[in-house]
Amino acid sequence: MIDFGRIDVISFDCYGTLIDWESGILDALASFRSEFGVRATDEQVLEQYAALESVMESGEYVSYRDVLRGVMRGFARRVSVPEERLDADVLAKSLPNWRPFPDTVASLRRLKEHYRLAIISNTDDDLFAHTARSLEVPFDFVVTAQQVGAYKPSLRNFTHALDVFEIPKETWLHAAQSRFHDVAPARSLGVATVWVNRRAGKTGEGATASSDATPDLEVPNLKALADRAAPASA
Repeated sequence: MIDFGRIDVISFDCYGTLIDWESGILDALASFRSEFGVRATDEQVLEQYAALESVMESGEYVSYRDVLRGVMRGFARRVSVPEERLDADVLAKSLPNWRPFPDTVASLRRLKEHYRLAIISNTDDDLFAHTARSLEVPFDFVVTAQQVGAYKPSLRNFTHALDVFEIPKETWLHAAQSRFHDVAPARSLGVATVWVNRRAGKTGEGATASSDATPDLEVPNLKALADRAAPASA
């Protein structure tokens, strides 16, 4: 059980947790799939994305724009599309237009009344700056992969965040959709975690690598977390 009365900072993964990145990815790839006759289902495309992104993020650090370019080149290789016919920036150009889940903004506003809020995201600073406008709620801290020079699930992202927050880890709660990128590493450091299971009712892990890490709390969406952490009567 999480004692919300002890929590000072709630941090969030961004893409997949606050932002509907699976819809954003599929929308961005629609023209590519149509033009080159990609027969894979939406779920297969998302699983391919997860595999390709994990490879790009597991090696020497490169910008998230370059990660997304690598993902597009990987898609192209899988369907034998010559690189000269590929717009490798399709995903990066679309990312600023990816939209929040319907419950995100209102839930963040409720939580902001009770806690300091933070972002810990596998992205570049300028890409998140575009996304931040759609989230509408100001964050007290923003930690990106670009700042750390590493991608979650690296522990460096979380130890850096703790240095930035300057709080005891017992007063920190991390909420995320990805058990692989977020729940597992945060739990290993003794940080309380919430799994925002945006794929509840669906099979597979979608655009996220799989993990069996166990969170302290599972909720289907951000509203459910806000209902627990910032009830209207509080």
